[in-house]
Amino acid sequence: MPNTIAFDVYGTLIDVHGIVQHLEQWIGDDASAFSNRWRDKQLEYSFRRGLMRNYADFASCTHDALEYTCASFDNPLSISQKSTLMEQYKALPAYEDVAASLKKLQVSGHRLYAFSNGQAATVDSLLSFANIRTYFIDIISVETLRTFKPNPDVYEYFLKQTCAEAQQTWLVSSNAFDIIGAHHAGLNTAWIQRDTNNIFDPWGAEPTVTANDLMAFSANLAIKS
Repeated sequence: MPNTIAFDVYGTLIDVHGIVQHLEQWIGDDASAFSNRWRDKQLEYSFRRGLMRNYADFASCTHDALEYTCASFDNPLSISQKSTLMEQYKALPAYEDVAASLKKLQVSGHRLYAFSNGQAATVDSLLSFANIRTYFIDIISVETLRTFKPNPDVYEYFLKQTCAEAQQTWLVSSNAFDIIGAHHAGLNTAWIQRDTNNIFDPWGAEPTVTANDLMAFSANLAIKS
């Protein structure tokens, strides 16, 4: 039976650490650590704003996180370099397994949507750059609600926008907080554990499926269907 599938974008479809190659030119061996801290702060700032109900869009969270990360690394980047990084964040690569997996799921008749904390226009450009936009029926962004995942309202919003039933809907994400949020909203969940060192949060809300990439998830879904 065809399912509705909500794909998280940043870190699931798109490699947010694709930025490391640009950072290496400027800060050398610190590039990976810088990228990891930037990503962690980006998510933390979105969580904070959601809890405070003090919305600023995801790009603003990304910018503020970059400023924090630069300060924590003793300001290694110039204003021009930071501006370049923000532009490069709009042109990140997809993981290698993504295109083939999405094509397989689309051919199988599943309804595919991109579901993101990012603004719809930005995500549209990002997916287009990565040559995967055509696989998605639409992009569902949380920006209309002026909050962020894992607020339960965003999962209900996704279901309403796609006219989907929770029992026939999957949330696919590499972010454990997203999986836990979708689980509590009654969705099926697939945690993409791209790094075997990543540990799922022990919150008593296990993902329906754990897979190391999207191809493994699509194979598992074919068995379940």
